[in-house]
Amino acid sequence: MGSSSKFWMGMVLGALAGGAVTLLEKSTRQAVKKDFSKVSSGVAYVIKNPNEFIDDLRETANKVRATVEQVTEDVAFITEKVEEIKDVPPQVTELVKDTKETLRKIASSGQGQQHIDKNE
Repeated sequence: MGSSSKFWMGMVLGALAGGAVTLLEKSTRQAVKKDFSKVSSGVAYVIKNPNEFIDDLRETANKVRATVEQVTEDVAFITEKVEEIKDVPPQVTELVKDTKETLRKIASSGQGQQHIDKNE
């Protein structure tokens, strides 16, 4: 027997021994018994109703697939909107510069004062 095999055999035996020692406590035994009962009843159900189990698995897989697709679409939408928002500040800056330039032209030509006088 190679040393690797001895190692794994020792691991298995150690796990079994550790598990047996923990079962000395009554509450641990009861919890293990309860868990084992749940698992065995679940396995028995699957053995008796394999088609229903497979249908449930398919349904769950389809739900997961639909959720992943929806999340992917949402992420793409958000990414697109973020890119659009990145483009807005240069446009706003350009608009402000144009407005400022137009106001300077109006002020320097005297049209601004004439416009104010007409509104009074």
